[in-house]
Amino acid sequence: MFLISKIFWLAAQPLSFSFFAALAGLLATAAGLRRTGGFLGGLGALVLFVSLFTTVGPYALQALEDRFARPSPSPATLSCIIVLGGAFENEVMAGRGGMEFNQAADRFIETVALAKRYPEARILVSGGDGSFSGAYAGDAEASQGFLAAFGVGGERLIREEQSRTTFENARNTKDLLAANGLSNCALVTSAFHMPRSVGLFRALDIPIIPWPTDYRTSGKLGLSFDFTQPSLNAQLTTTAVREWIGLLAYHLAGRTPSILPAP
Repeated sequence: MFLISKIFWLAAQPLSFSFFAALAGLLATAAGLRRTGGFLGGLGALVLFVSLFTTVGPYALQALEDRFARPSPSPATLSCIIVLGGAFENEVMAGRGGMEFNQAADRFIETVALAKRYPEARILVSGGDGSFSGAYAGDAEASQGFLAAFGVGGERLIREEQSRTTFENARNTKDLLAANGLSNCALVTSAFHMPRSVGLFRALDIPIIPWPTDYRTSGKLGLSFDFTQPSLNAQLTTTAVREWIGLLAYHLAGRTPSILPAP
């Protein structure tokens, strides 16, 4: 299932879809199917235009980011802090050493801040190697050195190193929480990823306090044309489409009770 989802996403992400639609249009036209070719080519061009030159994608991402807010006031105590992986550039680190992050680095920055604020809390890092090859260290392994560099002792760390998907994050975390007698946990992940994560954790009866971070939008976007930042629009659209597909797929698979979990 993991490999199927990876392969599907290679073709389904907006820029890839636009390319394959245009290619299919050219082949259909060459085969004499001009109407079909024109439709496919136009569909590819439309998806490309929406991705590059409108705020549709960023707006869809903003809707996910707005779904869950951090608790206010903050809880007096936490027994654990769960952080979902996906922030380390593990392939780059394997080749060059050191610590390298992608845009989701805020997940671990926020975790360090929480670890300082709640010194008695354990830190459970959930994340294995999500690459096709499976040849790299996952975030749970890579995080140990990062947390230690900021004074978070290894005795506080619980590493879940097998998960490659959000569903596996939740399932494997449940076992570790039970084994360590932990509850009253904050769940740290990217704000756009929080609805899917909360849905999965709730479905497995894991009580968590959503603690979103890594916001990608301002929270003030409306729907409009935007010709000023096409590469950023495409990036945010890709992230939004992937997350919405994930929400729908997990719901259809019976892993979450609703497409968009309520706060």
